[in-house]
Amino acid sequence: MPSDVTLRGAIEALLFVSDEPVPAARVAKILESDTTAVSEALENLAGEYREAERGFQLREVAGGWRLYTHPAYHEAIEQYVLSWDTRRLSQAALEALAVIAYHQPVTRGGVNAVRGVNSEAVISSLIEKGLVKEAGRDREAGNAILYTTTRAFLEKFGLKSLDELPPLEEFAPDPITEKAIRDRLGGSRTQVASDGEDLARSHEDDVDEID
Repeated sequence: MPSDVTLRGAIEALLFVSDEPVPAARVAKILESDTTAVSEALENLAGEYREAERGFQLREVAGGWRLYTHPAYHEAIEQYVLSWDTRRLSQAALEALAVIAYHQPVTRGGVNAVRGVNSEAVISSLIEKGLVKEAGRDREAGNAILYTTTRAFLEKFGLKSLDELPPLEEFAPDPITEKAIRDRLGGSRTQVASDGEDLARSHEDDVDEID
């Protein structure tokens, strides 16, 4: 069994990388430690953070433990998140991200069909940035990988959910253009690799990696 100091440090490390509540029993199993000792360490850490008025808190929720930012600093955190500079994304990356956001889950072929160019490089960049993730396979499109946006996407763009995405009308200058955008989004899933040669043509913007 690890020492008290080592145990506490290991618990903090696990909670730091977790994006959901972790039960004490699971922490104990991972660290090969006693569940009672882990529970006591969690309680002690939560108390220490609370008494020291740290910028984060350790809370027991939904049957597990998770680190949260301190409510007192939520306004500053919100300003930081909303001030994230989306201009660091290339035009190509923004285009691909928009298609994925509005049409998810969508295959790379679907993104290609809407953009009219190969989007492999920019999708890889968006994945590295944590804004897009793989989300299964589309059997109707040759078992192609499906992509969706991530929780980080919502955080970076200041959205509570995908329901808060701006309506397409804000991007279309007239009803005809709006309909064209909707038609391309709606039909992109069927326009896949059969158009391969045309879709695979190179595009200089596609190699503009996001920072």
